[in-house]
Amino acid sequence: MPELPDITVYAESLQARAGGALLRRVKLQSPFLLRTVVPTLTDCEGRRLAGVERLGKRVVLVLEGGPLLVIHLMIAGRLRWRSAPAKSPAKAVLAAFEFDVGSLDLTEAGTRRRASLHLVPDRAALAALDPGGIDVMAADAAAFAAQLLRENHTLKRSLTDPRLFSGIGNAYSDEILHRARLSPVALSRTLPAADAARLHAATREVLTEWTARLRAEAAAQGGWPDKVTAFRPEMAVHGRYRLPCPVCGTPVQRIVHAENETNYCARCQTGGRLLADRALSRLLKASWPKHIDDIE
Repeated sequence: MPELPDITVYAESLQARAGGALLRRVKLQSPFLLRTVVPTLTDCEGRRLAGVERLGKRVVLVLEGGPLLVIHLMIAGRLRWRSAPAKSPAKAVLAAFEFDVGSLDLTEAGTRRRASLHLVPDRAALAALDPGGIDVMAADAAAFAAQLLRENHTLKRSLTDPRLFSGIGNAYSDEILHRARLSPVALSRTLPAADAARLHAATREVLTEWTARLRAEAAAQGGWPDKVTAFRPEMAVHGRYRLPCPVCGTPVQRIVHAENETNYCARCQTGGRLLADRALSRLLKASWPKHIDDIE
């Protein structure tokens, strides 16, 4: 799922391409995408793009004197830019936002339709879509620590909870926790103050570094991020199961839960202890290795 760095670069790239451009038409290819009835798509047409913003993991298109279009890409949704708006969009396109300078296409891979489009009339209605998580790039260490203490969850769950922190998902939470050298299953309310401060610093560092990296990639790709993915070889642990940790060389481990996977380094983050995989550890029971030395 595109997270804060990806959404930020999407918003910046669209602003650079279409800021001030006239939205001539919204062509809806999939009726399941649109989740609101009022305002209508025709209320958006004939208005200029006043700005592009990020709301958590959503991209918000702000139209002059009109409604706001809120795009949630979910897991497989992506945004593409076409310089020729008159050309018919491909079959994979769920919606095409046709400006007088080009077309923004919303695509979604696979057959499961999770991406969504909301049209809201004003800022008050937009605020109702905000889960309430704080902007970690603007929050100081005290505000960050206060959010951690609101509920007693694992650090992995806390970081990815949109009610606590805005824009962080599965991929960057793994990278943040590795940078902070903290276990993904440590409980937020038992975290020492020094560790909370280190987690705050790591959060800002990782998101800042990756936003800068993605900006540079978009610039090299002609000004548009065409390769948005949660799995990148430059990442430290996310998606790198059994590959060496870039800090200590220990094979990266994982916890699998439903459709998500948590990746971590046992030496850097858990003192060598292997975390129980909910499925495999129950199957192996006493045979499940307890320490990284048991499998190296």
